[in-house]
Amino acid sequence: MNNTDLLTISGQDWLWWPIVLAGAAVLVWALIVWQKGRPFAAGDVFRASRFSSGNHLFPTQVLISTVNVVQYTPQWIGRREESIHMAHLSSVKINTGLFLSDVLIETSGGASPIRCHGHHKRDAVRMKELIEQHQTAYYQTSGRLAPAEPGTVGPAPARR
Repeated sequence: MNNTDLLTISGQDWLWWPIVLAGAAVLVWALIVWQKGRPFAAGDVFRASRFSSGNHLFPTQVLISTVNVVQYTPQWIGRREESIHMAHLSSVKINTGLFLSDVLIETSGGASPIRCHGHHKRDAVRMKELIEQHQTAYYQTSGRLAPAEPGTVGPAPARR
């Protein structure tokens, strides 16, 4: 038996190569979809459900850090990111459906808000809680008045 006999079944060896190539293409496609669906950063990343509209192949992800909120949407080539600093967030709205929730994160400047569709209810509530916690911590540390000088009442006067 020689090497050509291994690839030949009933004299039709040309049928196997398209099947092998199609299988390899499906495997590469599945690997790309799986890779782009993984969390894009460490920390509190919330991924939309693949069962929601617009999130079947590449689910949108939201990272909530102490400094900003980042909406990350992978695409076939590249990605789309939108980041809003914690100081510029004005409100978080949750629209709860039967199974999934939509989250709307609005900015204080009136620019386009971050719209996140298809998150699980507990994730939507956790997103809102984290944003409120980080905003509270941000304004407690950076929004503080200058300390009062000894022997005076109230904050120190501005020096010129």
